[in-house]
Amino acid sequence: MNEQHKTHYRKVFKSDHLGAADLEDMIESGSNLIFTVSHVNQEYGARVAGKKIDANIAYFKEDIKPMVVNSINSKALKKLSGGSSFIEDWKNIKVQMYIDPNVKFQGDIVDGARINHNPPRAEKVVLTPESGERWYRAIASYKREKNLDSVLKHCSISKANQDLIAEQAGA
Repeated sequence: MNEQHKTHYRKVFKSDHLGAADLEDMIESGSNLIFTVSHVNQEYGARVAGKKIDANIAYFKEDIKPMVVNSINSKALKKLSGGSSFIEDWKNIKVQMYIDPNVKFQGDIVDGARINHNPPRAEKVVLTPESGERWYRAIASYKREKNLDSVLKHCSISKANQDLIAEQAGA
């Protein structure tokens, strides 16, 4: 049977909160796992994995499930918020999620959803002829260096546009 038509065992364990299985699905669909925490609430009696618990819950601007913020992810949000220990300051924060395969949970080692302690890298700008000054700087760089290596560190350029830059640079 083709892998794409098989059912992962975790699909039956539906959760209202973001977990490693959700991140796996996002990775498979090509997500870079960068999201924006809109806010964090302290919720008393929140239903998590069939139990009522008191927890900090992070909500995202993107259309994904909220996340129970454990102590490790709380430390990441504290760092990303500039060092604030107050959940009211944990808003509008860009985060990059990842799956930690070494989370200890009830005596087992399991996968866990984690927030990277470092801010996500800025996504590369897509460079096109409509990019104005950046386009002309790319042409000048190509004239100077005879390649686009330094430009490609900061910009994404289609093969057709790379060829156009080379042509406009007189190569």
